[in-house]
Amino acid sequence: MASLSGYLRLHYLFDICDEIDLEKLREVLHVERPDRQAGARHQAPGHVRFERPPLEEWLAALRLAGGEHFPARVRYFDYGVLGVQMELPFEAVSWPELIALASRWIAAAELESVAEAAVRDRMKAIRPALKKPFTRLINEDYAVIEVRSVIGDDGVEINAPVLLERYGSEIAQVVRGELGPLSAGERQEVLRSSLSYAPTDLLVVGWTAALVYDTDAEGAAMTVGLLEFANTQLLEFRHYDEYLTTVLRDVYQLVDQHPGMLRRWRMAREAEKLNAVRLDIMELSERSDNAIKFLSDMYYARAYRLAAARIGVPDYRALVDDKLRTAGELYRFLMDEFHHGRAFVLELMVVIILIIDLIYLFRGKTL
Repeated sequence: MASLSGYLRLHYLFDICDEIDLEKLREVLHVERPDRQAGARHQAPGHVRFERPPLEEWLAALRLAGGEHFPARVRYFDYGVLGVQMELPFEAVSWPELIALASRWIAAAELESVAEAAVRDRMKAIRPALKKPFTRLINEDYAVIEVRSVIGDDGVEINAPVLLERYGSEIAQVVRGELGPLSAGERQEVLRSSLSYAPTDLLVVGWTAALVYDTDAEGAAMTVGLLEFANTQLLEFRHYDEYLTTVLRDVYQLVDQHPGMLRRWRMAREAEKLNAVRLDIMELSERSDNAIKFLSDMYYARAYRLAAARIGVPDYRALVDDKLRTAGELYRFLMDEFHHGRAFVLELMVVIILIIDLIYLFRGKTL
């Protein structure tokens, strides 16, 4: 039996506001400005870089009703996302023990409740740095099983290719959070989303969890950070999708109303609001897209694309883009309706003026 050591990292991400002013937040938290460099596996610094690096804050251990406690760290992203990471170390455990650990805590409802309570508490403390805070919070949770070492029966470290070949079934169970073994097809589906740069590292990405094997602590931290960032992107596009759905529904209701002059004038106001929302979301979307840069580092760029595709970022991005196009078409329709209504009013006023002129003209001749 192999002996594994590492950390179970549980990420709970919340969309708390439109934007977090990181400079003001730094003053509130009394922390130094972080380095723009996010770290890199290769000997070429600065290959992966946050345009506005998130601020970090360590919290007191979060405790559950059952007595379990988790060291917790908070990260504040400038595009309005707050992430809580809880960590649970494991030392010299077997695969069945790691599978049981992952199954126990992945998507655990009690952890989500504790994380949300901590987030709302932090929102009160940092309110001056929040722009347009939300009352209803949408969230994403994701687990990362970070394995630092795998020791075989002979006491020798097992490398990534052997780990994937020999323990592929167990890896699939851990990533899925399942206690029982998976079918051959499901196991193949899970392991298909794997990536490795060197024999000492391996990344296997799933929908709700990922396994990161890396003997280099800096490399593991970078990969975990990319997984967290991908989930913040998913959360942002989920928020945009929900918001646009609500806005478009209201506009559709206006369009479905019986035509009338007053409705046409109201359309102009609604069109301006719709266009403002559309431009705001385009700006926020562009900001979150450009939050991280991959400067000639193809491995981390591929790792991010793999994680984003697996958890559904491109799918939600496509939904948001479709709704933005629909919003643009509705804006043009509403403005056309308004212009038609205004043109009708102007024409009517011209006709009325002509009629009045004719009345006075004929009256003058009669007199």
